[in-house]
Amino acid sequence: MSLLFDDFASWSVHCQNTGEALWQPVMRYEIEQRGRTETEIWAGVANAYRVMSEAVETGLNDDMTSRSGMINNGAKKVYKSPIVVLSVEFQQLIARALAAKEVNSCMGRIVAAPTAGASGILPGTLYTLQKQHNLPEQLILEGLLVAAGVALIIERNASLAGAVGGCQAETGSAAAMASAAIVYCLEGSVTQAFNAVAITVQCMLGLVCDPVAGLVEVPCVVRNASAAAIAYSSAQIALADVDSVIPVDECIHALGEVGQSMETRYKETALGGLAATPTGQKIAKKVLIHDIDVLPDEAAN
Repeated sequence: MSLLFDDFASWSVHCQNTGEALWQPVMRYEIEQRGRTETEIWAGVANAYRVMSEAVETGLNDDMTSRSGMINNGAKKVYKSPIVVLSVEFQQLIARALAAKEVNSCMGRIVAAPTAGASGILPGTLYTLQKQHNLPEQLILEGLLVAAGVALIIERNASLAGAVGGCQAETGSAAAMASAAIVYCLEGSVTQAFNAVAITVQCMLGLVCDPVAGLVEVPCVVRNASAAAIAYSSAQIALADVDSVIPVDECIHALGEVGQSMETRYKETALGGLAATPTGQKIAKKVLIHDIDVLPDEAAN
């Protein structure tokens, strides 16, 4: 098999017929497409997870103030807040997703999973899952391969880019990837994993991409936290054997259809939604003026 399956139905049938785990055909795809050995691929996945974990820890320990000033150590505030809405574990999940995404907004090192705009979701969910259930790292790495397979099929049938499909294509896809990985890591079935993907997409469908001042900061950072929460809730629902009703492949096609019909101003152009509000416009003007002012000094250096 030189290419991964075109849809989730084929992936499911393959695993049913061969007895392979969800991650195994993804590994074979990587070997054949990248020309690397299995050992090299595991090393690469381990490095990716290490960078994800470091982003979480950096966001919770270092100063995370973005150049625009819109991001100002929100993750640490959430993590240390004495007011717990649901549980400490949920509070930590949200904070960790915020932390990794704030590292991106502050020009730190992250893993685009699948994009930089959604780079807090997989780190926040998998880091928390491993801590919460004391899971071995190898299982998490297998979950990352499952997540990669989900992304490949979404990319093939819809989009992973906010400029093409809105925020539903970025944070929605990342949440779907995370939900499948969670189900896999908790020994859920293939059907449950794909139900989690379908439920996640149903929850994220229609979300626009409207970055204030054209920066991937507001509302992008907080959407990473909410998407992490949706990934967990979708996994919980699916693990209870609740059916998605609409099959996962049909959900992905709906994702693509909605993205195609979405107006341009809602697709990473900063022309609509929150970016077009009076406050959003003021911030954009302020950021633009600041950039113009600092350019001469930077050029002199």
